[in-house]
Amino acid sequence: MSPSYIPSVRARRLARSLKEFREHAELGVTAAAARLGWSQGKVSHIESARNKPNERDVKLMLHLYGVSSPDREAILALAREAEERGWWTDYIDVLNGPYVALEDAASEIGNWAPQVIPGLLQTQDYAREVIKAGELGEAADIERRIRARVVRQTLLTREKNPPRLRVVLDEAALNRPIGGPRIWRDQLNQLRADAQRPNVTIQILPQSVGTHCGLEGSLIVLRFAEPADPDVAYAEGFFGVVYMESPQQVEHCRLAFEKICAAAFAPEKSLDLIDAAAKR
Repeated sequence: MSPSYIPSVRARRLARSLKEFREHAELGVTAAAARLGWSQGKVSHIESARNKPNERDVKLMLHLYGVSSPDREAILALAREAEERGWWTDYIDVLNGPYVALEDAASEIGNWAPQVIPGLLQTQDYAREVIKAGELGEAADIERRIRARVVRQTLLTREKNPPRLRVVLDEAALNRPIGGPRIWRDQLNQLRADAQRPNVTIQILPQSVGTHCGLEGSLIVLRFAEPADPDVAYAEGFFGVVYMESPQQVEHCRLAFEKICAAAFAPEKSLDLIDAAAKR
């Protein structure tokens, strides 16, 4: 993925549609590129959402593929919507990959967090400690990442269609006072306040649970309201994020997350544990 472009969900939907229209026209990438007078790479990059096509290019592709109205008008409208800037474009220097754009458009976010409080629920001081621990860049880059995280968190409180967030924390995370007593206490108090939001649910997976589906690391499942936007899943590790979108992989991750939720304490009991940790 180009570091200068993070596609929105609409841009990804546009890319899938253009690929489907080409395949329906029984044209390969090479043939389509030749007919359009483009390189094969340009067609491939548009279809994989690596490059953002302009409206003129979309019109040329639709004409070649024989797409007529109303499909043609719907795709052109989608192309115009895909041009809209997302908040992340202001932080492209410290963000990469499609995750932030997908998260911003999700209707439901499921997050298994075995090590640290998830980014959507972090205080600035706690976020700074987490980012500093794994960031080898300059101090200015760290502060840029913190500001980007603060903007990212506003999706939970936006007026229009805020997503439902379901978080499961490992109980061990409540015994890891990142940043020292004050920063950790503030983070736990913020966690409790966030849990009062109508669209946020927080559960704690007790340490007494031995073998479970989340042993290999953190997991995020994103679900979308639009049927045209398939659910996606992310598994995070030391070397970055593994992105999954095949129906089989996503369903496997979704079932794993639901099993973790079922093994965790209920939200009320989980809040009691958070309160107890904040008072230690």
